Parts: sequence; C-alpha cells; structure tokens
Amino acid sequence: MEKYMIIILRTILLYGVILVIFRAMGKREIGELSVIDLVVFIMLGEMAVIAIEDHKDPIMHTITPMAVLLIIQIGMAYGSLKSRKFRKLVDGEPSIIIKNGKIDEKAMKKLRYNFDDLLMQMRTKDIDNIADVEFAILETSGELSIIKKGKKGRAGSYTLPLIIDGDIQQDHLKEIGRNEQWLRKELNSRGYNDINSISFCSHQDGQFYIDEKDE
Repeated sequence: MEKYMIIILRTILLYGVILVIFRAMGKREIGELSVIDLVVFIMLGEMAVIAIEDHKDPIMHTITPMAVLLIIQIGMAYGSLKSRKFRKLVDGEPSIIIKNGKIDEKAMKKLRYNFDDLLMQMRTKDIDNIADVEFAILETSGELSIIKKGKKGRAGSYTLPLIIDGDIQQDHLKEIGRNEQWLRKELNSRGYNDINSISFCSHQDGQFYIDEKDE
C-alpha cells in the first residue's frame, strides 16, 4: 500500500512540475511547436515516466534535469527574441514553396517536401486547385500557410518584415527589389529618422506598417 501511495504522490508532484515548466516556456499551440520544443517535451515525458516507475530513486534526480531543460529553453527563447540570426539557427526560417503562382521545386527538394505533402496540406486548407494559390509558405512548425490569388487575376501578396528590432532585413529588401537607401528615404519622409527605434516595419501592397519600440 505504501508503494502505491508513493507512486501516486510522485505522479501528482511531477504533473505539477511539468505543468509549471510548460507555463514558464510560454503559450504555444501544438501545431506551432518547433523541433526543439518537441524534443524537450519528449524528454520531460520520459523523465517523468522513469521517475514514477523507479519510485526508490530520489525525486530530485528527476526534478533537477527538468529544471535544467527549463533554463535552457528560457535562455534560447530570450536569445531568439534578441537575435534574428540566433532565431534562424534554432528554429530555421519559413520557406516559400509556391511564389507568384509557380512551384519552387528546388526549395521542395531541399526540404525533402514532396507533391503529396503539398497537396495534402492544401486540402486541409480547403483548397483543391493549385492554380488558385499565389503563395504557399512552409512555416518552421511544418504548417503550410497559403495566400490565394486576388480577384480578377490580381496578384496576392504577403507581409515581409523589412525591420525587426531595429535590424534591417536585407534579404527581404532584395526580395521586393528595393535597397536600404530606399527604405531610409521612405521612413524619413514619414518622420522616422532612427532605425533603431523601430520595433517592426513591413511593406505590403504599397503600404507601410511601422511600430516603434516601447519605452
């Protein structure tokens, strides 16, 4: 009887510990989890199972590595917020599978993403004709984001950030056929003279969206 009570108490304790860890890691939907998130969740689950089964082992032998994983995750999340390069290294970056209505076979091959995968994910978005797609973007979570073609043949578009946390995204400027000089001129004309004060800036359909950093 004592053995079962210990198992029950350890189960309740570890449930609470894992719940606290998940809350501390931030709110994310299952479909938005990165590969690293999934690895951490699997490790936490395995640790909990082993600790419950081996009830003679001190509980701190399980809680300690769980706490270490939490610290690592929080540290990586903080690094991702502060550095886009670090974020790309950890989470990767979205890949455009269909651009301007044309499939990018090279991108698909690089990602080991086949046409069956593409069509399956399109069906989950209630899209049965690939001709209706202007852009298809494979997110870092593995989910496919789709932007349909506009009405009467008008091309659809999607948001590309030109500035993130005061850092100019040169690759995105190049993608829209612009340069840093053009961006600075446009911002100056709108009263934004300090790039470092801008938290987020995007350009879509000829319109700028600019958000300054909080004080």
